[in-house]
Amino acid sequence: MQIDLLSPERFAGGQPHDQFRWLREHDPVHWHEEPGAPGFWAVTRFADVWAVDRDFATYSSEPTIMISDPTSEGQGFGPYKMMLMMDPPDHTAFRKLIRSEFTQPAAHLREGRIQELAKKIVDGVIERGECDFVADVAGEMPSFVIAELMGLPLDDGRELYKLTEIIHTAPEAQAPGAGAQAVMSMFDYGQRVIADKRAKPGGDLASKLLAVEVDGRKLADMEFLLFFLLLVDAGGDTTRNLLSGGLLALMEHPQHLDWLREDLTGRLPAAREELLRWTSPVIYMRRTARKDVVLGGKQVRDGDKVVMYFGSANRDPDRFELPDSLALGRVDNEHIAFGTGPHGCLGQHLARIEIDAMLSEVLTRMADFELAGEPEWLASNFISGPKAMPLKFRALA
Repeated sequence: MQIDLLSPERFAGGQPHDQFRWLREHDPVHWHEEPGAPGFWAVTRFADVWAVDRDFATYSSEPTIMISDPTSEGQGFGPYKMMLMMDPPDHTAFRKLIRSEFTQPAAHLREGRIQELAKKIVDGVIERGECDFVADVAGEMPSFVIAELMGLPLDDGRELYKLTEIIHTAPEAQAPGAGAQAVMSMFDYGQRVIADKRAKPGGDLASKLLAVEVDGRKLADMEFLLFFLLLVDAGGDTTRNLLSGGLLALMEHPQHLDWLREDLTGRLPAAREELLRWTSPVIYMRRTARKDVVLGGKQVRDGDKVVMYFGSANRDPDRFELPDSLALGRVDNEHIAFGTGPHGCLGQHLARIEIDAMLSEVLTRMADFELAGEPEWLASNFISGPKAMPLKFRALA
């Protein structure tokens, strides 16, 4: 088996489950070569991924959660880091700044508004009988929700979402410097947000972030901009890719779609979790070993890169019964599509509400789904999901 978890072509059409299966069975902590770089350990079994993600004392999020190490030319953030690339206690302190906005009770307070947005989104396409499901439906919901959270116009949320697509696309699949330019465009917009919110603060999350203090000081502009980038960037990943990849999975398994529609309200919670396990929109997260340690029988050295593959962990037969079968009614389904431990996705409660609202609206108002062209998958080995998905459908009365 030729193992290549770097080339985005290997993730076109979904995750390389044939490679993951071979690795789990033969080499679950696999040394993966990396052209022009030291290489990394690819971790593919559920138990090992679970252990690494929860053990921040041994496996650090610094200097980055990406496979490639940051360069001085590519960073440009001075002494500042994104929260995802911090370890406790710094990570804990920064997470506390926004945690109250993303608790389960806080998320449920937004449920009514999210349902309104779902209706508005489907209203925008229902009469046409066709759409690009990613851009017109799946991408709209998280873009609108994060825009409202941050106190931004909804249309701006849509434009910011386009920048995240560029940021997540592999460098070799787009023009040189496109990703860095998209980050700078995000920062330019964020600078305008800083000026607007300082001049006229409100009750939104952006205003709150500019007012809070960490260790007796307010956030520097770059710290705010990194928070802004994280919230916009991560705020759409799982929802957007779950909705599009999940609908594609339902279209490929029409008997499951029929089963779900028979009792949508009662069956949706379990179905949503199974679609999260099945699609695993975030492909990997990297850690860096802080010390020599044995993992899965392999000697990992201090400073080695350790990469957790969530899509593989969520198909591990040692954890899930018949993992390669879609089972919307699956009960024992403690997947790690949102990660686990201190770095578990802060927005997962909100994401679940967005997913439920959007799937409910789509499946009660649209039927007879048919692809109008081949889905175009995001050229990325980090985020998995369609970038474009032309769709025909029939509007239900």
